[in-house]
Amino acid sequence: MDKRLFGALLLGATMLAGPAFAQENVTITVWSLDDENQPALNLAREFSEMDNGITVEYRQIQFDDVVSESMRAFATGQAPDIIAVDNPEHALFASRGAFLDITDMVAQSEVIDPDNYYPGPLNSVTWDGRLYGVPKATNTIALYYNKDMFEAKGLDPNDPPETWDELVDAARTLNDPAANVYGLAFSAKANEEGTFQFLPWAQMAGGGYDNINTEGAVEALEIWKTIIDEKLASPDTLTRGQWDSTGTFNSGNAAMVISGPWELNRMLEEAKFDWGVALLPVPEEGAPRSSAMGDFNWAIFSTSEHPEEAFQALEYFASQDHRLFPEWGQLPARSDIELPETGEPLKDAALKVFLEQLQYAQPRGPHPEWPKISKAIQDAIQATLTGQMSAQDALDNAQATIDGILG
Repeated sequence: MDKRLFGALLLGATMLAGPAFAQENVTITVWSLDDENQPALNLAREFSEMDNGITVEYRQIQFDDVVSESMRAFATGQAPDIIAVDNPEHALFASRGAFLDITDMVAQSEVIDPDNYYPGPLNSVTWDGRLYGVPKATNTIALYYNKDMFEAKGLDPNDPPETWDELVDAARTLNDPAANVYGLAFSAKANEEGTFQFLPWAQMAGGGYDNINTEGAVEALEIWKTIIDEKLASPDTLTRGQWDSTGTFNSGNAAMVISGPWELNRMLEEAKFDWGVALLPVPEEGAPRSSAMGDFNWAIFSTSEHPEEAFQALEYFASQDHRLFPEWGQLPARSDIELPETGEPLKDAALKVFLEQLQYAQPRGPHPEWPKISKAIQDAIQATLTGQMSAQDALDNAQATIDGILG
């Protein structure tokens, strides 16, 4: 046979074989805390069902286990390809080489553009000037309040509390033990949710995670102690998260709750009363505002055997950001997505407040040792609210621990 003909036949056979090998099915794993009512599980399922040769195995993990379980998995070579991690803990992984540097992939992507993301969320996936993930969503917290209860107790339903003193006074007025109604619900749980809820109070009063024992931060924690001591909030505020706190509000057993936009869809289904949302109260009129910047980031573990396929999944997830709020009540971390009105007056009014509150949201960190910093703040909250220490002593202890961490 002519060598040129043989070569042409061989090249043709190779070209035919190429796509067949490229279509060989690849399986990637995704870990997230989202259930069937939240985006990650649904988007992972959709991507897995696409005709792209990539199958996704999804695992739901618990909020309290994300860091410990995923770090253990990374150390033992059992890490997933993709994980959704709470934004303040992103630096913990990125600084230790656990997350894949995707800067160059993003530069080549026609789907993910860093310029489209709000600075705070983008900063949380950045380490040493490089990108180690993509913001999954963003959120913040504000004050939900029961307008019907306000009116029943002689309070103006269109004039929610704007300062700390007004918040405590309203909680006292609305508190009704005989009817099993607490004035306020919030989370002081000894995990990241407690830190998430307390830090804005400290920040509005001139403090922060790196100066947590300022006079204003001490005053904030003393107010929390007053709320617990006077039973204006349920005793289990120290042990339950934001989801359960909001459930208390939805059931009519709390007149106000501090929570986020992720609750909006659930609230429309569960709350059988008129409700509204207001900006977080400030220490005093004219004081600077603050709020927490929450939600999770997507990241690819550096040990992934299928980084390109994993990045394709991230691109698909990012391409669906416009669905986050309409379908799941979550706020996209991007400024290029205009959120349409939903047609639900309560939800649309609440969205405007949360978008305004988001302007004042401050990130937690980023810092590679954030879990230790957060733990120090959580311990101070628990010690104060359980009466083991004064707010000043507890926050002084926390500051000493944080100083040691920050060097």
